[in-house]
Amino acid sequence: MIIVLNGYPGTGKLTIGRALADRMKGRLLDIHSVYNIAFALTEFRSPEFREAVERVEAIAHDLILKRPPDEPIILTTVLTAVSAGDNAWGRAEWGRAEWARMQTLGARRPPFCVVQVHCALDENIRRITAPGRQASRKPVDAQMARRNHAGARPLMGDDATHLLRLDTTELGADAAAQAIAAWALDRPAGA
Repeated sequence: MIIVLNGYPGTGKLTIGRALADRMKGRLLDIHSVYNIAFALTEFRSPEFREAVERVEAIAHDLILKRPPDEPIILTTVLTAVSAGDNAWGRAEWGRAEWARMQTLGARRPPFCVVQVHCALDENIRRITAPGRQASRKPVDAQMARRNHAGARPLMGDDATHLLRLDTTELGADAAAQAIAAWALDRPAGA
């Protein structure tokens, strides 16, 4: 099983992912683990940045496919629909390609479950500005949360066979993980 937690920064994906991996005895690969090598060694949005992310992702996907088939894999990401008119640095193409790679991984290790994680703006700002985020190379800009809520693009995953939309405004990580686990374990194994 692959469970993708997709949501804007500060919605609780990593915290929930940790709780979910623990609850389901699974493995967590968060977006920060994939992107941090590129952030550390290349210029953001450069061709080298994109190549680094894709290479790390390819290694990760190969390793995921070697894990025992009954071990859930939890991924976190921020993938949104981007119009062709808003295609700065090839963002639309890159997002679609990354989503296609995740879908391929999910097809090879079903079921492929997508959870779109979101929360209210005030809670998002509280979380995104929380102490400790910057040390983890996470976004800490309250304006980013405001922009995301004001001009929110739909999160990718609406086309997934198994889709859950989860509002985490009032949910702690353990409660969110419990809800996701119950929902995911109810999915057909080969779907």
